[in-house]
Amino acid sequence: MKKNLLIIILFSFSISTFAQEESKDYSDAIKIIEAWLDAQKDYEKLPGITASIVSDQELIWSGAFGMANIEGGIKADPKTLCSICSISKLFTSVAIMKLYDEGKLRLDDNIQDVLPWYNLEQQYKGSGPITIRTLLSHSSGLPSENTFSHWNGPIYNFPTKEEIKAELASQQTLYPASTYFQYSNLALTLLGYVVEEVSGENFEDYIKINILSKLELDNTRPTMPESLHGTELAIGYSPLSREGKRKEVGFFQANGVQAAAGFSSNVEDLGKFASWQFRLRDTTIAEILNPATLKNMHNVHWTNSDWKVTWGLGFHVWKGEGGNKWVGHSGHCPGYMTSLALNLKEKMAYTVMINGGGVSPGKYIKGMHAIINKVKPVKKDSVEKMEHDLVQYTGSYEIDMNEYYVATWEGKLALFSLPSVSPAESMQLYKHIEGDKFQRIREDGNLGEVLSFERDEPGKIVLMKEQDNYILTKVER
Repeated sequence: MKKNLLIIILFSFSISTFAQEESKDYSDAIKIIEAWLDAQKDYEKLPGITASIVSDQELIWSGAFGMANIEGGIKADPKTLCSICSISKLFTSVAIMKLYDEGKLRLDDNIQDVLPWYNLEQQYKGSGPITIRTLLSHSSGLPSENTFSHWNGPIYNFPTKEEIKAELASQQTLYPASTYFQYSNLALTLLGYVVEEVSGENFEDYIKINILSKLELDNTRPTMPESLHGTELAIGYSPLSREGKRKEVGFFQANGVQAAAGFSSNVEDLGKFASWQFRLRDTTIAEILNPATLKNMHNVHWTNSDWKVTWGLGFHVWKGEGGNKWVGHSGHCPGYMTSLALNLKEKMAYTVMINGGGVSPGKYIKGMHAIINKVKPVKKDSVEKMEHDLVQYTGSYEIDMNEYYVATWEGKLALFSLPSVSPAESMQLYKHIEGDKFQRIREDGNLGEVLSFERDEPGKIVLMKEQDNYILTKVER
């Protein structure tokens, strides 16, 4: 018995030691992300941007920059709501697959067998069937939209379900089924109607009861809450005009297009949605869906013949740098740009929401991941004690209207320019030598040019000099 107890103790100690070896400190990375997003908000004239980062079941960071309501003086907050537009499709897809798990429909059911009133013309006689699977993977051959011009402002008149049904017979397929990837809001709109037809429940009620409440997504709705518009729900703004201005976009409700583009949420709730997926993939116990069902949704179900587009069941599926598999979705509605991306191998998820048009949130996800991915695991007892206070050097520096940012990175200084597509790729690391003097660490590990700092009379850092030539002034922001 004593021998067994000793083995258990030693095994527990080894696990604890290994966990220490694998621990990561994201504090430097998060500070760089915050400085970068805040700067990009200004350089790209974004009204507001919110973002979150999830590591498996932990929200490791969420932040907000800029304004949710410029005219009202309301700042953006991580809990600020935005239209998530096409990310709505993921919730609709989960609802469909829940009905699949319950045996109430099959992926290869023909759409006309599930929706008796479906009467859109198939113009290709040799076409295969339009099925639940092809609708989920955007390979059905259906057109992108219904017949109504609801994306055109300044008033966004989204049609009702009855209006879409009434005009369905006037439409026809764009391609034969299972021939091309054709992103289709109409396809996911119809799947929302399938949820109602098969479940016998109102779509909104079904989503709330069977998905949102079970995941405790209290700030996610299948609608845009009009009573919160301009307060908790950010006002949307247009893309930049030629004059560099953005104008306020009017409030909209997706109505009959609800299942494809009608939801609202915030970055923290979408982080919870990502954590649920990581959790479900690691178990054999059902939680809303069977684990195998979610994994199947994350698998590729359609690949274009040029191999450039791969799609799962509702999810965009793609290969990232290093060959890692990513899944997620982006959204673009009047006044809002959003994106959710999950790295399945590393169990990291990123969400970005912008209450303005014309800027892809995907580049911010890519930039955040690159920064986070540079963090190396270290043993707690291997971290060098820094006698020199590096934080005093951090901040923005300017030279001839060019901005550079100095941050700390794992016991060193990191320098990168702003604006930046990717601080992780462009930043240079500097080792402290003595006093206010640092030297660049080359890729081969040798030391390069000198970076030095100067102080004012009270001892505050005011200048940065590179090779005693380029003199940059520290600025307060």
